[in-house]
Amino acid sequence: MSADHPSPDDRSVTLGARALAIEAQALGALQQRVAGPMAEAFAAAVRLMLACSGRVVVMGMGKSGHVSRKIAATLASTGTPAMFVHPAEASHGDLGMVTPADVVVAISNSGESDELTAILPVLKRLGVRLVAITGRPESALARHADLVLDSSVAEEACPLNLAPTASTTAQMALGDALAVALLDARGFEAEDFARSHPGGSLGRKLLTHVRDVMRQGERVPRVTADAGFMALMTEMSAKGIGCAAIVDGEGRPIGIFTDGDLRRLIERGGDVRRLAAAEVMRADPKRVRADALAVEAADLMEVAKVNSVLVVDDDGRLVGALTSNDLMRAKVI
Repeated sequence: MSADHPSPDDRSVTLGARALAIEAQALGALQQRVAGPMAEAFAAAVRLMLACSGRVVVMGMGKSGHVSRKIAATLASTGTPAMFVHPAEASHGDLGMVTPADVVVAISNSGESDELTAILPVLKRLGVRLVAITGRPESALARHADLVLDSSVAEEACPLNLAPTASTTAQMALGDALAVALLDARGFEAEDFARSHPGGSLGRKLLTHVRDVMRQGERVPRVTADAGFMALMTEMSAKGIGCAAIVDGEGRPIGIFTDGDLRRLIERGGDVRRLAAAEVMRADPKRVRADALAVEAADLMEVAKVNSVLVVDDDGRLVGALTSNDLMRAKVI
């Protein structure tokens, strides 16, 4: 197509890039407000939500309602008890979920959503503290609020300037900013996040300990240093994990012998049957504590370029063995 008649694909790309530019500009302007004229209100909102002895109740209608659900979920997963309440359902009984101990975060670009403004007087009578996120600081919502966070945008990314696009992006980003500030104020750590996400990969990495996935008891291949080579091979074959620990008289590992060591030994030639375990083992095997995180064992294996590690207790005695296959089955790696 000529420059005077761009192809449909060219127009799509142009509109897509324009939408992203408008939303990026909206976020840039929001960042300037949070760091400047809105700083006091933002900090006060964080303090209010931090001190809340109940829950943060997030409300919004339409697209702002979808944003509200996401913000409530983000708050809840980062240490701030929160829930979403639909404003229309609130007028028909769900307002009973809100208590005076709660803080309500109400989101509306216009600040005039009928379903939301209808319940504002009731919320005030309950004594609930109200934080408004709105694009119109002079709106009914803003007038009822204890704190107002200005989420206004210069224009929507929609070419008709109608569909909520840049405005909902600004609302979402402001909610994320509050959640981030709150999790930091609470001293919320990665381990805390994992506890609220036990089914995810991060949860497995931060909640799974070596003791949860290691082989233990009779499943751990071990021989003493004076054991013959055939006894060593029999133990390795019986336990089937491709290695065996060599322990001293007190059960502390002093060496390890693996399938790879066996191949290298055979390549050198000679009568290996006459050798003792102490003569073929690799001394100072890689060890990990049973109470260590499984992901730490995975890191140790990767750095040392080994497929298995021995697990020891506080006294250094052998209590288990762990292989990369065990970690993969547990979905730690």
